[in-house]
Amino acid sequence: MSKKDLQYYLDLPYRIVLHPADEGGYVVEILELPGCLSQGETIEEALEMIEDAKRAWLEVALEEGIEIPEPARDTEEYSGKLNIRIPKSLHRILSEKAKEENVSLNQYINYQLSRGVGYPTKRSL
Repeated sequence: MSKKDLQYYLDLPYRIVLHPADEGGYVVEILELPGCLSQGETIEEALEMIEDAKRAWLEVALEEGIEIPEPARDTEEYSGKLNIRIPKSLHRILSEKAKEENVSLNQYINYQLSRGVGYPTKRSL
């Protein structure tokens, strides 16, 4: 078995978490690498900065012989189908909003859920 080097870890799909900072801009971190975080004025800058922070974190860990966690592997499979129960009044409001936007109820709910969790969307509504 070959020794895992810096490039090996840089190529792993670590999950990056980005959220607005209270003072403005964005905070970005890699949860699997404790303390690996950075900031940026824009989303793009924050994402560039976390790459620098990740490289530095990994370099120090390799030099110090610190165990480097690898990204968690998804073991569950997701079908993309979700059945939920909602109040009739909410169902009505969602249906009305979808009609106003001239999209299906499914598209409208998908878009709103994506926005709510910060998932990238293409605004087509």
